[in-house]
This record gives sequence, structure tokens and C-alpha cells, in this order.
Amino acid sequence: MDSLFLKHDRLLEITPMTIVRQWAHTINWNTRLLAIRGQKGVGKSTMMCQYIKQHYAYMDRQVLYVSCDDSYFSSHTLLELAEQFYLRGGKHLFIDEIHKYNNWSREIKEIYDFYPMLKVVISGSSLLSLMEGDTDLSRRCINHDIQGLSFREFLHFYKGIEMPVYPLEAVLNNPAPLIQQMNKLGRPVALFHEYLKYGYYPYYLENEVDYYTAIQQVVNHIIDNELPRICNVEVANTRKIKSLMTMLCASEPFQVSISKMSVQSGLKRDTVIAYLNYMEKAKLLHLLYSDFVNLKRLQKPDKINVDNPNMLCAWATTPIKIGTIRETFVANQLASTHQVEFMKQNGDFRVDSKYTIEVGGEDKDYTQIANMPDSYILADNIETAIGHKLPIWVVGFLY
Repeated sequence: MDSLFLKHDRLLEITPMTIVRQWAHTINWNTRLLAIRGQKGVGKSTMMCQYIKQHYAYMDRQVLYVSCDDSYFSSHTLLELAEQFYLRGGKHLFIDEIHKYNNWSREIKEIYDFYPMLKVVISGSSLLSLMEGDTDLSRRCINHDIQGLSFREFLHFYKGIEMPVYPLEAVLNNPAPLIQQMNKLGRPVALFHEYLKYGYYPYYLENEVDYYTAIQQVVNHIIDNELPRICNVEVANTRKIKSLMTMLCASEPFQVSISKMSVQSGLKRDTVIAYLNYMEKAKLLHLLYSDFVNLKRLQKPDKINVDNPNMLCAWATTPIKIGTIRETFVANQLASTHQVEFMKQNGDFRVDSKYTIEVGGEDKDYTQIANMPDSYILADNIETAIGHKLPIWVVGFLY
């Protein structure tokens, strides 16, 4: 176990503290069993190590960070780790890459039951695997999902521009302070279009050339390995799932025709719907419905977006339609902190059952949302607000 503490110390030494994401301040780290979930590359491991550096002294042996891909676990179990850590006075155990440990949920449940004084944080890049473990850990584990970088965080990470978080009500009803401050610090339209291409994941600067390749590898791993292993998707259908992704990237935002998708992909209708739901759970897609209250199992979505703009750019095989990438951005940023529904008419999105949002370019007018209360246009290529017509990038400051 001493080797684990040594690796823990070395890792904390190289963990940067220059930027700590807003998500870190919204998590109750004192929860007895906490799961940090999110796509590969969104910064979960860094966030855990930063928390340890902020709250524990160097070489404090009451806390330990380990990764399940460590060679230690080739001859030891999680239960053995918890026992030894507890006997040495350990109080806070951070276990990363938990999905790489077979039957992890069963052992984590035992740790929770037999070591009530021990606080455990688990994390993994396989969202599907962590969701599968929810069955064993129901009522025990608190889940916290981490998004990629918001537009605000992109400005901080990549451009050194610091801006505060703004609640949605302030963004929509009193956007002047945000807009005025942003325009003093940079040209938001140009920065926004950079963000759409490479701002969502915090590892772009590590390897700019292979950034899209890294995203493609994540998508391929989910479809080729996790969907067959966890969701019992037939291996022969993985290529058809990839074709669904390609179709969605090439399309205008549209009301879904499952029958058309079924014909084009060669999959049965119910199979298409099931696969779309798996892909949303894996954070490949964002499915939108017009009625959350009466949502039924295996109901077809009313609109489908790829999860985030960078994934859209990485996976597309043809030029992306501007309307698609705009709506992908808006849905992604709003859904991080709010409930987003599809509007069948009079707008694109309904947020928190209150606000109506129409998305478009600088020439977008109020025709589609005329006489709708609490309605707003989010327009591309503008730097300031004109009435309820706001720059599209203002919804990038919600977290």
C-alpha cells in the first residue's frame, strides 16, 4: 500500500491549481459515497486531485487517491484496499477509473456497509458502466455529472479571460452587465466561433493536431465496446450506430422521423429508439422531447442533437450546417443546469416550462415567437442585445 501513497504524492505534486472549475464548488465532497460521472477528458481526475490539494496537507495519510488501472489491483481487491486504508487511519478514499474494475459496484456496496466512517468518492469515464452500477448502489450513492467546458470556462482556460457565472434569469432579463463586461475583455463573436470548434474539452492545448482524433476515439470506444458489453447491442450493429451519428451530424436540426432513420440505417424502429437512448446515456446525443411530464418509455424523441459542438465537428464527414451547430451549443449549455424541451412550433426550445428560445443568425426576427410570453432570440454574429434579441453566446455563462 505504501506504493499507492507514493504515487498519490507524486500525482498531487504535478496537479495544477491555476484554474479550478466551477463544478468543484457545487459538489458535496463530504457525502459518504459520491460518484463523479462524465465523459472522458472533461477533467474529473484533475478535479478530485485539486480538491485533495485544497483540503489536505502534503503527505496527509487520511486521504488517498488511486486509479483502478493501477497494477496494484492485479493482486488486490477494493475491499482489501479499504481495509488497509481504514486500519491506517484513512478517512477519505478517492477511486478513479472505477469502471475498469470488474464487479466494482458489489465491492463498493460492501465498503459502504462495513466502513461507515469512511468517505468514498468514485469516478469513471464509462457513463454506461456507472449507470449500470446504480442498481447495486441505489439509495447509497449520490451521483454528480460533470459537463465539458462552458463558453465561460473556455475563455478562462484558453484565453485568460475571467468572467463570473450568471444565472439564466439574469442572462435573459438583464444581460447588459454580462455583455458590457465581455465586450471590454475581448471580441465575443470570434471567441465563440473558436469555442464551437475546440473549446468543450480541456485538453486541446495538450495536442491540438490530434484533438478531433481523440474525440473520435472516445466515440468509437463507446460504440464498439461499451454498448455491446453493457447494453447488449449486437456487435454487427455498431457500424449502423455510427451511421446514425453521421446522419445526425449532416442534418439540419429536425423533427425526428424514426421510420426514415430505420430505413437508412437498416435497423428496426424500436431498435433505433433503444439505441438512441443508449447513446444519450453515454453522452453521445442529446434527445429532446416536447412533453417531459408524459414521457413514456421508448417514446421517440422530437429532436436529436449530438451532445456538444466539438463532438459534432469531430464526427462530421461533410460540412456542418450552421443551424445544427448553433442549436447543438444552445441545447448543451442550457441542459447543463436547466430542463430543456423541444418546441413543436413558436420557437426552438422551452426552458424550465417558462422561457421560449428561438435560435438563429443575426437576421432572425420575432415572427416565430410573436406574442409568446418570456420569449427570446439567441442570435449568432452579434455583440450586443436589442430588446429580447440576445447574442447566442450569453447562454455560455451558466456554469
